[in-house]
Amino acid sequence: MPQIAQLAATYSSQIFWLLLTFGIVFFVVGLGMLPKVQSTVDARDAKIADDLAQAKAAFAKGDEIEEAWRIRENESRAAAQKIVAEAKADAAKASEKQVAKADAAIAKKIGGAEEAIRAASVKAMGEIETVSAQAALDMVAKISGASVSADAAAQAVKAALNG
Repeated sequence: MPQIAQLAATYSSQIFWLLLTFGIVFFVVGLGMLPKVQSTVDARDAKIADDLAQAKAAFAKGDEIEEAWRIRENESRAAAQKIVAEAKADAAKASEKQVAKADAAIAKKIGGAEEAIRAASVKAMGEIETVSAQAALDMVAKISGASVSADAAAQAVKAALNG
């Protein structure tokens, strides 16, 4: 076969051109382009690491801000509860004062009403005694025909009512 016979004659020139092509590719890609690509990758890795560090710092700062906010919120809640408790206590005191005033006014009205009832009761008893004495006089006169003095009838009615 003629191709095999030519192989020995062209073999050394093919190896030469192969090595020359690979050498050019190596120097162009390996020494020219690869450092630029590698520096871009390193810059990208550094940027990512820096961004991650900033994110962690921001996260930590956010946690600190949240903790400070929670502390302020708890303090505000405690202050609000204190104000509410004071307002309730003040309202209770004011209520007690108003109730005491109302109780005093009611007690005064009750005392006046009781006094009026006693006076009315005494007046009614006096009228009952008078009416009863008059009725007793009339009954004694109609039933027995005897006449009794008004003083004697009043004393008999008093004795009967008290006794």
